[in-house]
Amino acid sequence: MLTSALNKRLPLIQEADLNGKIVLLRADHNVVKKGVIQDPFRIEQTIGTLYYIIDRGGRPIIMSHVGRPKDKKTGRITCSPDESVQPVVEYLERKLNVQFHIPDCEIDPELGISNLGKSIYRAIGDLKNRKIGGIYLPNTRWFRGEEGEGFFRDNLAVLLADLADIYVNDAFGAWQPHVSTYDVARFIPSYAGFLMQQEIANLDKVIHLEPPFLAVIAGSKYDTKIGPLTAIYDKADHLILGGILYNAYLCAKYDISIQGIDNSDIKAAGDLVAKDRQHGKILEMPYIVESEILGVKSEGTYRTVAVSDFQKGDKYGYVLDIDPRSFEDPKVTEAIMKAKTVFVNAVMGLTPHFADGSRALYEELSKNTMSRKKFGGGDTLQEFKNLCPGLYLSVLDDPSYYFFTGGGTVLKAIEQGSPYGLKPVIALMESKERLGGQ
Repeated sequence: MLTSALNKRLPLIQEADLNGKIVLLRADHNVVKKGVIQDPFRIEQTIGTLYYIIDRGGRPIIMSHVGRPKDKKTGRITCSPDESVQPVVEYLERKLNVQFHIPDCEIDPELGISNLGKSIYRAIGDLKNRKIGGIYLPNTRWFRGEEGEGFFRDNLAVLLADLADIYVNDAFGAWQPHVSTYDVARFIPSYAGFLMQQEIANLDKVIHLEPPFLAVIAGSKYDTKIGPLTAIYDKADHLILGGILYNAYLCAKYDISIQGIDNSDIKAAGDLVAKDRQHGKILEMPYIVESEILGVKSEGTYRTVAVSDFQKGDKYGYVLDIDPRSFEDPKVTEAIMKAKTVFVNAVMGLTPHFADGSRALYEELSKNTMSRKKFGGGDTLQEFKNLCPGLYLSVLDDPSYYFFTGGGTVLKAIEQGSPYGLKPVIALMESKERLGGQ
């Protein structure tokens, strides 16, 4: 159910007249790696919006980014088949039994695509005459203006807006203000798709939560998580850390060294250690898994280490997982079972070989049937499905579980204290004002 704030602040797709209109739909179908769909979850989550557009007489033009084809240092855009939308189009055609057309665009080997080309306009004619079911534009990040500035950015925004009568943003996971998520909404009537609405409504339940609140956060780099981690710490009653975040925390607190942990991360974690001395919210995982080899689990090369055995100046190899016994600790189990709201943006170990900690976490959380459990991030969702397939299938229709399509977006919104400060959402709200606040 949508919150009143969502209804008041955002223009919703169900308010738009779609009949006979060309609808430019921005989705987040960033699920392709090396030319193969890793997990179709994000595609599936946007099908409701796509069905609605077609059912209401709309003619869809879909666009999404895939990967990171732009080299930030050189500015070069590499349009590799490995980051093509072709696998997504083939998936949608099988799923919907609808033909989609990918326009041919001239590609510069250094600068990507500078304009749309003529084929898109012929395809729009076919779309209007129902000769094809939809159009799917090439990877938006192949376009020179998508992440750029100046003429090419402004030009792309105008070109995209000129293709359609209506713009719909259903790409919650794409929070950066790029042309396809932000600029285009300034030129034509713009609305939030059903997935965008659903994600914001559930995000509101994390920001305005029911305590006690348990957060489980992990990450591969501490300094990129400082902002959202601080915001989550302030909200949480208890916090469980994993991955590099936990390793940096342990180094800072116990004055030990763990292989692969940068001094910059340890220094940044020192502030969290100092803060937790006052508030005591962090639940330490008492048993960690140390390995001599990074990413390989060979007999005799890894062992379980008790945090209680740490001595100042100790040096350890790679810490790659949380031992499942940690989730049997009374303090940990009590915090999990008493939580009313749980937010998980974490893979506890270096998967696929070090996955026991993640499996134990997901299974332990499932025992608390009274809590609202929100999972954020593609890696978190994929590991949940891989490690606990039976549990995953059993909770798909469980209203106490929700799986966000964009973990980074969730963290950014939590850091800001509201989803309404995200630039693509701001663009939609401004469109509502132009539409007369309907």
